[in-house]
Amino acid sequence: MRHFAIVGSGPAGFYTAEALAKAFGERARIDIIDRYPVPYGLIRFGVAPDHQSLKAVSKRYDKVAETEGVRFVGNVAVGSDVLVDELIQLYDAVVLATGAPNDRKLGIPGEDLPGVVGSAAFVGWYNGHPDFADLDPPLDGTHVAVVGNGNVALDCARILAKTAHEFEGSDIVGHALAALEKAATRTITILGRRGPHQIAMTPKELGELGHLEAASPVVDAADFPPLEADESLEPGHRKSIAILREFAATPPGSTKPKRMVFDFFAKPLWIEGDGKAETIIVERTELDPDGRAVGTGETYAVPASLVISAIGYSTPPMPGVPYDERHGHFLNDHGQIADRLYCVGWARRGPTGTIGTNRPDGYEVAEQIAAAMPVGSGAGKPGGAGLDSLLAERVIQSTSFDDWRTIEKAEEAQARPSSPREKFVHADDWMKVLGRTR
Repeated sequence: MRHFAIVGSGPAGFYTAEALAKAFGERARIDIIDRYPVPYGLIRFGVAPDHQSLKAVSKRYDKVAETEGVRFVGNVAVGSDVLVDELIQLYDAVVLATGAPNDRKLGIPGEDLPGVVGSAAFVGWYNGHPDFADLDPPLDGTHVAVVGNGNVALDCARILAKTAHEFEGSDIVGHALAALEKAATRTITILGRRGPHQIAMTPKELGELGHLEAASPVVDAADFPPLEADESLEPGHRKSIAILREFAATPPGSTKPKRMVFDFFAKPLWIEGDGKAETIIVERTELDPDGRAVGTGETYAVPASLVISAIGYSTPPMPGVPYDERHGHFLNDHGQIADRLYCVGWARRGPTGTIGTNRPDGYEVAEQIAAAMPVGSGAGKPGGAGLDSLLAERVIQSTSFDDWRTIEKAEEAQARPSSPREKFVHADDWMKVLGRTR
């Protein structure tokens, strides 16, 4: 028998479990460990609540969790409740699939002012993440600035722009929906250091903006290079640019009450305000021959009582695990950190790619593990039984996949009309459903 521990129950973790189960068959015993009592990681806490089709991938993960030999172990924080070194003693291999949940800093003066939040915090707030459920972002101002030119920036902007009616069918949490209904937001400025050709926004997410009930996208046609420059772009990226060009060609004068302004070639310099964010000062940029954004010296102010930074994420360091400070993920060689210690997903390569990108990543690492552990080699690790003993000694109550099903039914039972669920947003509430304390 081979025993494996996967730390993290998001896409990377489940794809790796799936791959290990296929590689080792009946010889595999796999524990998927998560610090929260509930599974799915990014799917539950990161994917936009109005993108239910993307969240449906969790059904595939359900099949993995229900595979014989696979076990979900929730409510266990690796790095504090249990150390990585202890897991290595208990299992034949340990795979870190912890994602990249920490916001990268803007690195500019004023970013510590009240009213400046990272996208992980803001997304976590409207998705019911327990670390951010009490964020209470200031929504009483008319202007919001979102810094970043990727899909997360679009998600934040779109959520701010939508009406309550447009959230029907979503699982946005109740406290966020109530706050957004009362929000005074009228202008959402999306700031990007470079131009339209350098965005990391996909056609689906951009296309949604053209169908919002109460908001119009605003793009300056002067920001684009000549039309023939689009021909050198990859097909998907070319489609994104075509959508932006359509927005730019739309005549002004929309009667919709909100505007979503794409401000390209804009580099944030500092944020200022009287005890809270009120204005973000930006510098106009241009591209040098290598495609880098360089300042022109021209500066201007963008009003914003809420500034959301969506410029990327990093993996938090973990005791005893080599870490790449510059790139914000674990030091690794094609997924291997050390003997019998591996990483996958964003913890391996940084926050790039789509949910599906994690599948080949997990399979590659599973192949490495299988190659290092041929049939008949080694044995004797205690695996899950050893972990259970350790948790019992430390009086840590883990949760199972059956426990998650109980929590899931409770969330579905309290859903508002047209919503698939109303999430519990504090870990204590999850445990109360199970009749336990955390």
